Amino acid sequence: MTKSRLRSAASTHEASLYPRATQDLTDIAEYILTRNPNAAQRVRAAILRSLQILIRYPYVGRPQAVEGVRKLITRQYQYLVYYTVDEPNAEIVVLSIQHPAREREYQDA
Repeated sequence: MTKSRLRSAASTHEASLYPRATQDLTDIAEYILTRNPNAAQRVRAAILRSLQILIRYPYVGRPQAVEGVRKLITRQYQYLVYYTVDEPNAEIVVLSIQHPAREREYQDA
């Protein structure tokens, strides 16, 4: 399993996207692209900006019922980013990215 990685110079943490999260991001952009190409770029950029916030502030997201899983709601467009924080490795692991209208895998604690 290969993970995509993001890093910020202002943080000691790094973000990794599980293949599923990478696919979620691609699916979101492709879905919007068929309806509004400019919006697809804006939504993708907004989600990536939110991931940069996670790198700087790993515990900003709300804890979920599943131990260790947290949820960040993107500032724009309200997408749900589910992730875990792996402190020993200084890594934020993004599990999935979902549109809020979809059935949720995780529930708030």
